[in-house]
Amino acid sequence: MKIVYRIDQALCVSCGTCDMECRFGAIRISDQGKFSIDAEVCRGCGLCAASCPVDAAVKA
Repeated sequence: MKIVYRIDQALCVSCGTCDMECRFGAIRISDQGKFSIDAEVCRGCGLCAASCPVDAAVKA
């Protein structure tokens, strides 16, 4: 089973830290400034979760 992460929108403060840390380009930002993780691109490394100051990046 592939491990992927998602952004909990209720916790995310849109700081962009996860985007800066993702080595695979899996983080997307919407026109409204909301961050999300593309499950097809995510490699499950956990760097987004480790860097998130509010623990919004969680295992899907």
